[in-house]
Amino acid sequence: MSTAGPIALASDAADVSQTSIYDAIRHDILSGRLEANARLKISELAKQHNTSTNPIREALQQLRGEGLVLFTPNQGARVRPIDMEFVRDVAEVGYQLEPYLLKLFVETASAEDIAELERIQSEIEAINFSNKARHTELNHQFHEYMYERHYNRVAFGVWKQHREILGSISTRVPIAIGRQEAIIQEHRELIDSIKAQDVNLAVSTLNRHIQDAGRHVVDQLRINQTRSRGRNG
Repeated sequence: MSTAGPIALASDAADVSQTSIYDAIRHDILSGRLEANARLKISELAKQHNTSTNPIREALQQLRGEGLVLFTPNQGARVRPIDMEFVRDVAEVGYQLEPYLLKLFVETASAEDIAELERIQSEIEAINFSNKARHTELNHQFHEYMYERHYNRVAFGVWKQHREILGSISTRVPIAIGRQEAIIQEHRELIDSIKAQDVNLAVSTLNRHIQDAGRHVVDQLRINQTRSRGRNG
């Protein structure tokens, strides 16, 4: 988990943009590098990111709008605890949007599209979960490739944001062996249903895939919380 003190950030870049400052702080909150209820001191964050205080204030306000940063009178900003309800709500966005985004891809996918999905999946299988960060990146590529050309840019943007949030949260937990095997199998089944242009089968496979993934993250976080209480009890 995070080191002692009010802040412990991943980024040490010499010069980062407003967007990357926001992304870095958000990732640190979601991944647990910044602990629940940790104070977010603007001056210390500005020093960490080699920037003035204004970009930090703007990033914190944006994160406040997303519910990840809480402001308390006379106490300033602090990290919102990432609880089971928050993870559930984020995951449910995917449950609603991904099948909608997938349908158009299944109906219009070319042989080149299928070949690209197979290429990404082959790379996922080649690393065989040995590098979790790379696996997460490739898994995101796999799903994004199917949705990125959808005409509904609002829906795609919302999905992408929530996928990034869930991805950051998932770095807190290991991927169980059984879930690793299921990910490989479900991706392959999804590719097969796209080849067959079977929309109903593709949507059914995707629903099972993303719901099991969300459930796995929640279950692993619950296990971590139980162990943490046991150590502190």
